[in-house]
Amino acid sequence: MINNSIKYMPLHDVISYEQPTKYIVQSQAYRDDYQLPVLTAGKSFILGYTNETKGVCMASKENPVIIFDDFTTSLHWVDFSFKIKSSAMKILHPVDNTVNFKYLYYQLKNLNYTVSPGTHSRHWISKYSKQTIAIIPIDEQNEIVRILDNFRELESELKLELIDRKIQYNFYRKYLLDLVDDNDSITKYLSEISIYENGKGHEKFIETNGQYTLINSKFISSEGEVYKKTAQQFSPIYNNEIALVLSDLPNGKALAKCFFVQDDNKYSVNQRICRISVTSEEVIPKYLFYYLDRNSQLLQYNNGSDQTNLRKESVLEVLVKIPSIKKQRQIIETLDVFDSLVKSTFLGLPAEIEARRKQYEYYRNKLLTF
Repeated sequence: MINNSIKYMPLHDVISYEQPTKYIVQSQAYRDDYQLPVLTAGKSFILGYTNETKGVCMASKENPVIIFDDFTTSLHWVDFSFKIKSSAMKILHPVDNTVNFKYLYYQLKNLNYTVSPGTHSRHWISKYSKQTIAIIPIDEQNEIVRILDNFRELESELKLELIDRKIQYNFYRKYLLDLVDDNDSITKYLSEISIYENGKGHEKFIETNGQYTLINSKFISSEGEVYKKTAQQFSPIYNNEIALVLSDLPNGKALAKCFFVQDDNKYSVNQRICRISVTSEEVIPKYLFYYLDRNSQLLQYNNGSDQTNLRKESVLEVLVKIPSIKKQRQIIETLDVFDSLVKSTFLGLPAEIEARRKQYEYYRNKLLTF
């Protein structure tokens, strides 16, 4: 891009920083029903939600900020109020309104700045803020921002569609299972209708091209995509059996997540995953899978902030409402349709999102290379 009205300025002349100490969250007992997001400048961005009301960074669409990881130099645009997890970042503000702040954000995203692997040092003051960027006339800045915002909006819309499909599926699953009439069903403990078996730890035997798929918490929290395969057969699980997570991931999202096995003798279960086999003729295995997946009786053990190990006794004490076989088949048929829609969405949209992201990065580089 050729422009004869370019000024080159160091970042510290157009961006000021604020230490984040007063915005650090006091408790990491996050909950989805709390309102205030807790942020990190890393890839995960929103770590959870807190109910704390003091020490809030009052960002808004009128007064946005950039959060900058002082160690990795990753960064995010933030235009809503928030708290943060740690002091390992800077809160960035525009020095004045003579430069479009969003233009500066896109310039930061486009900077060719490399952090050496294995280093652990802060960057903003010592090196990063001394980087020189091009400042062009404000009307041209605004136009670049408009173009790049449009690309990001397209990507965001696709991501929202992914989320909406999953919310829709979860709603109908809960709705159908809640419709089971107490007068037309029996209730039994899981221990009365199934056999429980703990998985075994064998991560050290994993090979990418092994013969058997290893089911672990990462595998069954990734929308059914194969995670890794084991080099040989370990404690195989079979058709119509269920794998259930016994501990959650750091974001608290995997506890009680299930995987339903539909191929014989091709899977092995890792530690902290249990294998459940239905023994009662009153229960269709796939109905039990839908019943247990994200089950509220199990989710009550999840504190939402760190690993919560489900005990065998807690799992076996789950009460299962069992309608007639005919009703179970109806529920399975309906949820299979929604499950198929969700999986097809997760197969197709990620590729489209990635294509949009590459398009955005291409034009960002074109527009911001002078």
